[in-house]
Amino acid sequence: MTPKITARIPEHKKNIVDEMSDLMRKSSITALVNMSDMPAPQLQAIRREMKGKISIYMTKKRLMKIALDKSKDKKKNIEALANYFEGMPAFIFSNENPFKLSRLLQKSRTKAPAKAGQIAPGDIVISKGPTPFAPGPIISELSSIGLKVGVEGGKIAIKENTVIARKGEKIKPKVAEILARLDIRPMDVGLGMVAAYEDGIIYGRDVLETDEKAFSDKLNNAAAQAFNLAFNIAYATKGNISLLIAKAFNDAKALGLSQKIFDEGIIQDLLGEAERAMLSLKNAANIETAEKPGEKSKAEEKNAEASIQEKAEKKGEILEEEKSIIEEEKKLEEEKPETIPEEREVQEALKEEEEKELEKERIEKEKELEEAEESKKQQSENDVDEKVNKMVENTKKFAEGKQETASDLLKEISQQEKKENALQSKKGQEVPPAHSPNAQKNTKNDEKARKEVEDLTKELLRKGTLRK
Repeated sequence: MTPKITARIPEHKKNIVDEMSDLMRKSSITALVNMSDMPAPQLQAIRREMKGKISIYMTKKRLMKIALDKSKDKKKNIEALANYFEGMPAFIFSNENPFKLSRLLQKSRTKAPAKAGQIAPGDIVISKGPTPFAPGPIISELSSIGLKVGVEGGKIAIKENTVIARKGEKIKPKVAEILARLDIRPMDVGLGMVAAYEDGIIYGRDVLETDEKAFSDKLNNAAAQAFNLAFNIAYATKGNISLLIAKAFNDAKALGLSQKIFDEGIIQDLLGEAERAMLSLKNAANIETAEKPGEKSKAEEKNAEASIQEKAEKKGEILEEEKSIIEEEKKLEEEKPETIPEEREVQEALKEEEEKELEKERIEKEKELEEAEESKKQQSENDVDEKVNKMVENTKKFAEGKQETASDLLKEISQQEKKENALQSKKGQEVPPAHSPNAQKNTKNDEKARKEVEDLTKELLRKGTLRK
C-alpha cells in the first residue's frame, strides 16, 4: 500500500497533480509508458498522429504517485499503478480500449540508430556483402569489432554474417559508431505501454502485447473442443441440442434396420432392402419370372412392338440387299461377252431358282409379320407361344436343310444334262471320238462352263445370296 504523502507541494506542482487526478477520474483508461531514450522529434510526431485520442503527461515520479493516491477514492485500486513505474514513466489518459491503445502505440514505433551505452533489444547482426567504403583505415576499424573483411570490386566487403552485440548487452561506443556509418538502425523507438488501468483491473505488458490472432485461435480451439466434448457425452446445450436429436434419430433408425424391427418410420426402408435382396438373388441365380396373360405393362408392350418392328426392318434390309446384289450381277452378266448356250441356260436356271427362293422368303416373312400383328392384337400367351414355336420350326427347317440349297440346284442341273445326252443318243446323233478336235473342243467348253458355274455358285455363297 502506497504511504500517504503529507509534504507540502508548491502551487504550480499542485496544479499539475490536480490536473492529472481530474484526467484520471474522467478517462476510462490510465496507462503507464516508458519514455527512456525517446527522442523529442518522434515524441512530437506521436502527439500529432494521436491527437484527440490520448493525452500524455510526464512529470516527476513523486507527483505521479501523489496524483494516483489522490484518485483512489474514485478509482478503486488505481494507486497500484505505482508498482509498474519503469525507466522514465509517463501517464497516458484515453477512452480507447487498452488493447487497441497498445496496438496503436506499437504501430507508431520506428527504427533508430544505436547509442553507446544503450541495451541491445536483440542480437545485432551485420550481414555479409559489399559496403560503401573504399579501401583504407576503415578496414582495421571493421576488423576491431570482429568483422571479417576483404576488397571486392574496389570496395570493402564483409565476408560473413557476424553478431556484434548480444541481446541485453550494452552497446559499445565503437560498435555504435560502425553501425551508424553502415546506416544500421537496430533500436526500436516509440512509446511502449508498461501497464494499463481499467475498471479496477491493471493489465501488464505481457497481457497488452498478446497476439490477437493467436489468442483468437486459442478461443476458437477451446470452443470447438468444448462442443465436441458435450456432443460426445450427449450433454445437451442450446448449441448442440438439434445435432443430438438428429444423432439419436439416425441411431434409432440404424438399429431398427439392422434388427429388422417393423415400425412405421422405417417400413419403407425395410421393403426397399428386401426388394434389393430379391433382385440380387434373381440376378445371381439367373431366375426368370413367369408372367400371366394380360399382365404386361405398357412399357413391356412398347418394347415388344419395337422389337418386332426392328426385326421386320432388318429382314427387309436383308431382302433389299439380296435384290441389289442380284441386280448388280445381272448388269455384270450383260456386260460380259456372249457365252455358250449351255452356260447361259445354267445361269438362267440358277437365277430363276434364286428369284423363286427370294419370293418364297418374302412371302414367309410377310406371313410372320402378319402373325406377329395378330399376336399383338390378341394379347394372349397362347398366341405368343404359337409365334415362338413357328419361329423355332423355321429355324429347324433351315438347320435340317429341307429347303433347296446350292447343292440341290447343282444336282438338278446334272440330271438335266444327263437327260439331254440320253435324248441325243436316242436320235442317233453320233458322238465324235474323244481324240477328235471337235470332241476335245466340246469337252473343254463343258469343263469351262462347269467351272464358271462353280465359281458363280461360290461367289453367291460368299455374298450371302445363296445359303448353305
